[in-house]
Amino acid sequence: MRFFSAFFSLAKYPEIKTLMGPDPHLKWIVSGMVFTQFLACYLVKDLSWKWIFFWAYAFGGCINHSLTLAIHDISHNVAFGNKQAKWNRWFAVFANLPIGIPYSASFKKYHIDHHRYLGGDSLDVDIPTDFEGWFFCTPLRKLLWLFLQPFFYSLRPLYVNPKAITRMEIFNAIVQFSVDLIIYYLWGLKPIIYLIAGTILCMGLHPISGHFIAEHYMFLKGYETYSYYGPLNWLTFNVGYHMEHHDFPSIPGCKLPMVKKIAAEYYDNLPYHQSWIRVLWDFVFDDSISPYSRVKRKCKLAKEN
Repeated sequence: MRFFSAFFSLAKYPEIKTLMGPDPHLKWIVSGMVFTQFLACYLVKDLSWKWIFFWAYAFGGCINHSLTLAIHDISHNVAFGNKQAKWNRWFAVFANLPIGIPYSASFKKYHIDHHRYLGGDSLDVDIPTDFEGWFFCTPLRKLLWLFLQPFFYSLRPLYVNPKAITRMEIFNAIVQFSVDLIIYYLWGLKPIIYLIAGTILCMGLHPISGHFIAEHYMFLKGYETYSYYGPLNWLTFNVGYHMEHHDFPSIPGCKLPMVKKIAAEYYDNLPYHQSWIRVLWDFVFDDSISPYSRVKRKCKLAKEN
């Protein structure tokens, strides 16, 4: 049913097409977040280590996680539009800078497969491996899996669906490590740890990270994609509107609430999550939910243009 909603929504509500296109505010919001983190690097340079990690988790990591979701939006060319694809790629590299490690180019390379082959065995690298599903099956182990999720998320593609390194990934790495070195030269090691620790901690066991589980884990049989309409969308570029996003990936996050409003009959009666914290709690303590709780299907490779 979910694969046909976009077609019927556009047929009945052609005004949805007017929502497609770039978000004129995204580049300014992202730029403000990047420079906020650079300012934070200066402010934390003389703090004790306990405060470095505190502020990394409570503040900097939230911004960095939000920036990863801005990069998600930018990967759909909504910063400068489809006609300026290279500008979107370069701007994603800029948005990547506070994250501390190169991410944006590799994310773009694999994320297109997530949309094209949702749940595709060996194609959609969001799906946990068989080992993850087998081993992380108790509450304590699932808690550990959530904590280690950034490492599985970044390393799983190399095992499940390895791809050749692209020029954009090399450019991404050169720019990222150059900026890291500049920050280290100016202010020392602590700002670098602040940035990278924030990224790792807030993509692991953190309320915002509930979206990783909420989006496609099958909490109810027959439903593999869920939305969340709560306040954390304000920090995450509306990634919670995930059914709407998969139906219309070319619509920027800021306009996804309008999709739900316009085509309410297609979304209002579908199950959705009310709390990402509750999602994490249920994932850990509900025996019926584990890394295995993802739909996996065989997909034929699409022809590349």
